[in-house]
Amino acid sequence: MTVAAARPITPRAAERERLKLMAYGHKTEYRLRIRAQIVLHAARGRSNARIARETGLHLDTVRCWRGRFADRGLAGLSDRDRSGRPPSYTPLQVAQAKALTCQLPAETGVPLARWSCPELAAELAARDITGPISASTVRRWLREDALKPWQHRSWIFITDPNFRAKAERVLSLYARTWQGIPLGADEKTSVQARCRCHPTLAPGQARAMRVNHTYGRGSALAYLAACDVHQAKAFGRCEPTTGIDPFMNLVARVMAQEPYASAKRVFWVVDNGSSHRGERISRTRGCRD
Repeated sequence: MTVAAARPITPRAAERERLKLMAYGHKTEYRLRIRAQIVLHAARGRSNARIARETGLHLDTVRCWRGRFADRGLAGLSDRDRSGRPPSYTPLQVAQAKALTCQLPAETGVPLARWSCPELAAELAARDITGPISASTVRRWLREDALKPWQHRSWIFITDPNFRAKAERVLSLYARTWQGIPLGADEKTSVQARCRCHPTLAPGQARAMRVNHTYGRGSALAYLAACDVHQAKAFGRCEPTTGIDPFMNLVARVMAQEPYASAKRVFWVVDNGSSHRGERISRTRGCRD
């Protein structure tokens, strides 16, 4: 039986330097290192049998990579593209899964507040969109478009039809105007010593710090503060508790000072809390507007 002659290898100078880096580099993949060593041995005129004997490789392996380099050069030492396992789901099925994610569960008749990956997987199978599917596969699809239907953010819809007019009055005070005339203190709520009922959890990888919203005062005093937004000046006092009387004590303290005591009109901007609303507040001599 005739044995095919070994392919002659004559790499160029640039290719030879590249082969040496691949064959003896510390960061080169093992498979590429072996292939480069085969080519360098072949470039010295050695036979395939001798190369196989010196490297401990099979003769067919030496013959394969020697021939690949002879045909394609350095590009022939890379792995060829493999088809891999065919995809289990079509692009249309992936798109349908993402479209379902972007719908509220109530719109589809599912009794859920928001989707989770296991619930989405069950719903996709129930609708015969994908057949049986794992939650991890659904999670991988959603990660491609940064979809996280299990997370939510709350906000408040404005329902007061007169909100614009009311907000305009307050905002104009901060802008130093009143009824078009160029011209103010704001109560600072919740400035008090308090302790959380549960400890704060430190942040971790891909996780923000977690702070529990419930707290206990622990018999601490309430600190009421008012701020003159135009002079950047704060007024504060401690009270055993909150309420109308503690708030009016703060008002009286501020209104006893200049320039508020001699002012023709003083504006107090407060929220709709029970501590500063009602007829009792409006009749108080210290609050003029």
